[in-house]
Amino acid sequence: MRADARKNYDHLLTVARDVVTEHGINASMRDIARRADVGLATLLRHFPTREALFEALLCTKSNVLTQKAAELATTAPPDEALISWFRDGLAFVQTYSGVCALMASAHTDPDSALYASTTALHSAGARLLARAQAEGTARTDIDGEDLFALMSALSWLVDQPAFTPKEDHLFQVITSAIFTNPAGNDVKKIMR
Repeated sequence: MRADARKNYDHLLTVARDVVTEHGINASMRDIARRADVGLATLLRHFPTREALFEALLCTKSNVLTQKAAELATTAPPDEALISWFRDGLAFVQTYSGVCALMASAHTDPDSALYASTTALHSAGARLLARAQAEGTARTDIDGEDLFALMSALSWLVDQPAFTPKEDHLFQVITSAIFTNPAGNDVKKIMR
């Protein structure tokens, strides 16, 4: 990409980040273009769909989370790795209001611009879950799809004002369902 095109691209992403932070996934593409002081056609040349825009906005954080799963797999016990990654995954899907629903639908749609990154995140979580299952600390009757669903459900819940104050408690309830010994002191300790 030429330097001036890169500058425009970066400017559009900066403005989009601000607008999406304010309005969530329903942010208007026209509003983003207007605030960036460009025409809608210019914005659409860089980001032809809403999903393409979100892929660009989430790409760096998605890559970091996928890399973190690989690092945790070699540096932390399986149960600690899974809980740590799950907590970071939850924070990731809460980046922008509504992004969890967008990602949940994208992970089964190969035509979605978010498909590759969502699938990579899904696979990273599934590998950490399988490692904990092999160690005997995670239930064997759940899979990566279930893990992704639990993260999505928890993200949706804590995005609701009535449940936001209960985020830590709900995190512990949901993650304790993943482990074989949820009442054990060791599991409670790693969830903090």
